[in-house]
Amino acid sequence: MATGYDFIIVGGGSAGAVLAARLSEDPAVSVLLLEAGGSDRHPFYHLPAGFAKMTKGIGSWGWETVPQRHMQNRVFRYTQAKVIGGGSAINAQIYTRGNAQDYDDWRQMGCTGWGYDDVLPYFRKAEDNETWNNAFHGQGGPLGVSEPRAALPICEAYFEAAAALGIPRNPDINGATQDGVCYYQLTQRSTRRSSAAMAYVAPNRHRRNLTVKLGAQVRRIVVERGRAVGAELMDGTRFLAARELLLCGGAIGTPRLLQLSGVGPADHLEDLGIEVVCDQPQVGANLQDHLDLYCICELSGPHSYDRYAKPHWAVLAGLQYMLARKGPVASSLFETGGFWYADPDARSPDIQLHLGLGTGIEHGVAAMPEGGITLNSCHLRPRSRGTVRLQSSDPAKAPLIDPNYLSEPLDREMSIRGLKLTQQILAQAPLAKYILAERLPGPEVRSDAEYFDFICAHSKTSHHCAGTCRMGPDDGAVADTRLRFNGIDGLRIVDNSIMPKVISSNTNAAAIMIGEKAADMIKADHGLGTEG
Repeated sequence: MATGYDFIIVGGGSAGAVLAARLSEDPAVSVLLLEAGGSDRHPFYHLPAGFAKMTKGIGSWGWETVPQRHMQNRVFRYTQAKVIGGGSAINAQIYTRGNAQDYDDWRQMGCTGWGYDDVLPYFRKAEDNETWNNAFHGQGGPLGVSEPRAALPICEAYFEAAAALGIPRNPDINGATQDGVCYYQLTQRSTRRSSAAMAYVAPNRHRRNLTVKLGAQVRRIVVERGRAVGAELMDGTRFLAARELLLCGGAIGTPRLLQLSGVGPADHLEDLGIEVVCDQPQVGANLQDHLDLYCICELSGPHSYDRYAKPHWAVLAGLQYMLARKGPVASSLFETGGFWYADPDARSPDIQLHLGLGTGIEHGVAAMPEGGITLNSCHLRPRSRGTVRLQSSDPAKAPLIDPNYLSEPLDREMSIRGLKLTQQILAQAPLAKYILAERLPGPEVRSDAEYFDFICAHSKTSHHCAGTCRMGPDDGAVADTRLRFNGIDGLRIVDNSIMPKVISSNTNAAAIMIGEKAADMIKADHGLGTEG
């Protein structure tokens, strides 16, 4: 026997957690949140430095990409969260929103209501910003946003090195301008991670009209006579949605579930023996991601947090955090960075930088035995487009994830320029007393062909995937600009898959904004409240 709710939310990540909290504000509305992953009780989910464990498998589906044909068939580990809170529970907690022009571009593409002036109120609504309360930032919202507590002296030297190249320091890259280097604000409160689960779900678990089910993997959505009526779990349990079914599985999970449910490109589904419920060729298309490159330097002394990887230093770090909320455990390890230009004529910064206060922090990245630092760069507006497809009708099988990295020559050129920029910054005089030598790429890499070979061997995802269920005003769009699925009633998509173009930064803050904006749309469409 199926159990009914007004709204069923599939996916308890950044956007899904927001919806659960906002829709259950009305006590007359019943809300069910289904999350395939487990709880976030483990300390790694709450300690800022726990991020270093996350890309190595904790709280993840364990998926990989298909061989990247434009990158010498390299296969990338592709971390996708499998825990309540989703990406916000395992990321580096960096709070960046993208450039204002990103959202104005969406509006110019026909996405009415999604320009910067339209989305800014929702960024502010979400925030409880410890530093800023102005036209760009808000206080009193659910999401803790704070300044880093564990910066090291080498961070200030990094700022001076950037200044030597004409790159200014920017106190607020989410404010009037994005240009410059900075300490990133972090989704933390009191030096603990402020995930969407902690900010939006945990404070509201007591609500009688909100039901949260963990370990509840949805096998398919149930569509009857052109309407989404519910969700079916792996064990066959069904839940019915009287008002709407809301998909919040992210840019990989949402198109995967739709295709498993018979919603997607008909030819692909038929090849796998899946009954076609709705032929929608754009489901799983338009995949975009930022390819992350890195320059690694060995240091002349213990100027980073690498030494704390040794057991006796790790114990000291734990004590330092417990007693003073400082030190490496209080660091997200990538809280310094900024935005600058590979193309000097770009309309806004097209390169993002992340300074890692150590080496080997993320899966597959080299570590320096005596300690080092890592400076990452990514090209922010890639032209390459990939896909998410199924390898089988079996929902236990991983999807075929193809970001199609560097399929466009301009992406390759801009990526190499960004990598060279990191080398130039690290070679400036203010950093000389800290750096012993550049180890990767190293002086032997000189030609663009050699840089390309290096990138194929030493790069990773930035974990910023988007676009696979794009919204738009056209009939080919997967969702309309109110995020309603085109072709199936009672179904809405609320996550980063709706982005027509990936934003020029980390994507978690945008996912939370999308959840906030969608909640107001849903309330308005069902007479539960007003937008704004």
